[in-house]
Amino acid sequence: MDLGLKDRVYVVTGATRGLGNAAARELVADGAKVVLTGRDAERARAAAAELGADALGVAVDNADPEAAARLIAVAREHFGGFDGILVSVGGPPAGFVADNTDEQWQAAFESVFLGAVRLARAAAAELDEGGVIGFVLSGSVHEPIPGLTISNGLRPGLAGFAKSLADELGPRGIRVVGLLPSRIDTDRVRELDGMSADPEATRAANEARIPLRRYGTPEEFGRAAAFLLSPAASYLTGIMLPVDGGMRHGF
Repeated sequence: MDLGLKDRVYVVTGATRGLGNAAARELVADGAKVVLTGRDAERARAAAAELGADALGVAVDNADPEAAARLIAVAREHFGGFDGILVSVGGPPAGFVADNTDEQWQAAFESVFLGAVRLARAAAAELDEGGVIGFVLSGSVHEPIPGLTISNGLRPGLAGFAKSLADELGPRGIRVVGLLPSRIDTDRVRELDGMSADPEATRAANEARIPLRRYGTPEEFGRAAAFLLSPAASYLTGIMLPVDGGMRHGF
């Protein structure tokens, strides 16, 4: 299936590793050009170099108020266009209500929530008909994940923002989509499993709750993201797609 991604230009934040990187890889593999970001300049350059000439790495913090305008300008200058953005960011600190400090909440809000809002707002002002804004969120949008209180507080609100944005941008032909990963086999998920007394038992228990009985691979997540961002998904907007092997049992 031709996704229609050839020579389309996307910005993918938080893409030096994990889910953002998986999405960037699949976009490039299907013919798109990608500006990928990370906080560390060397890692951003290295991640882009692995993808070849159709990727450019830029050091950016999602919490930076100037990040959005800079990234869109770089996409236009380097690749000659701007067709969409996928907002991904590393997960906030783990912890329960009593564990997380005000400083952790504030830093996570700036990066995970307000940073995403700014990026989406800037993209909305620059995109033409056929453009797309995507968010990497979490299964916690529907069901809180024990030990991830900050994420549980921020991700559902961002999903609500994305739904509102989809309604507002729909008349202009701009789509807004969200992806809700659950147990994808990334460094972040392995780290979370490793915080338990018995990481192997924790993983086995999580796999037992997944109808497909395994964690997803980054490549599987990346392919889902590439499809949602592509012209092949041109009639899909305002949706929150679980990429979870069936772990969400409700409709």
